[in-house]
Amino acid sequence: MNAADRRPISQRGTSWAKTITRALAKTAISPNQISFSSMMFAAIAGACFAASEVAANAIDRVLVLLGAALFCQLRLLANMFDGMVAVEAGKGGPDGPVWNELPDRFADIFILVGAGYGAAADPALGWAAAVAAVMTAYVREVARGAGAPGDFSGPMAKPHRMFAMTMAALISMFEPMWNWRGETLQIALWIVLIGATVTALNRAWRALAFLRQK
Repeated sequence: MNAADRRPISQRGTSWAKTITRALAKTAISPNQISFSSMMFAAIAGACFAASEVAANAIDRVLVLLGAALFCQLRLLANMFDGMVAVEAGKGGPDGPVWNELPDRFADIFILVGAGYGAAADPALGWAAAVAAVMTAYVREVARGAGAPGDFSGPMAKPHRMFAMTMAALISMFEPMWNWRGETLQIALWIVLIGATVTALNRAWRALAFLRQK
């Protein structure tokens, strides 16, 4: 895989990431299975977000919000390790690029739509944020197919979206202090929606400029 086609991740060069990659490479776990696990982690995160709206008591709500934050981060870790096991460990297959991209799109939808149902039962906002998130990747892949380099720029790329949703989950645990319930998730989804829209437009503009110059 061309290095330019991989998302730049600083943690990829850390000793702990390399150690885990070597351990995974010694097992029968394939990069595609790790990619699939990222989608499952995202589905759990989305379910936790949605459950926060109907949690029976404050303790249950804190637990599901902690779960949402945890599984958002596990989704990101799986996204990193599938590529490392495929490339650095040399276990990638011919269908790897499909598995690398497709589960990510479902993962964004699961998390953002789930958060929409948790944001004071405002699923339309979650769906809108999910569409914008998917468009960031769609623009990148269309541009790459036309000959432009892979563009992972922000301001609301996947790591930024997951940071926003993770922080929203953690801050939401303190909402009873302000007599809020779901407003933090609404704010986070608006940030993702606007940021992802700007990101998609920015990537499209950069790709067009590159292709015209080329």
